Amino acid sequence: MILDSLKNCAAYYGLSPRIQQAFELFAQVDWTKAEAGVHELDGRTIFANVQVRGLKTKEEAKLEVHDKYIDIQILIEGADEAFGWADRAQLTQPKGEFNTEKDILFYEDEPQTYYTMRPGQFTILLPADAHAPLVGEGEIRKVILKVLV
Repeated sequence: MILDSLKNCAAYYGLSPRIQQAFELFAQVDWTKAEAGVHELDGRTIFANVQVRGLKTKEEAKLEVHDKYIDIQILIEGADEAFGWADRAQLTQPKGEFNTEKDILFYEDEPQTYYTMRPGQFTILLPADAHAPLVGEGEIRKVILKVLV
């Protein structure tokens, strides 16, 4: 898990060959005006999911993991958003089976810790990072860049 400001995104280009491309594609769009939903940036290799939604309680937010995609979640505007985090290898309570079509599995385990993202910041979540997003009060607009591993 990485949390940083957008102005520092170049520091993370070396994590994956596609992360630099994802941030560069992100910079070409005015995300404050983009419609909610999925926007293909480089087919299904890199795409963006724009979300405009309310936040939820810690109890409502479930840990999730992905196998095929790295998440780069960028808070565009609105309230601060908290995330629960846990090491995927330590999770023991899956909620159902892995959904390969949606590349997601939820867990009932409790997060190990929480951290808060503010507008203008991003978090990078690798497949080893279990995360429970959308925790807090209020409304947000965010972009989730899905980057094929």
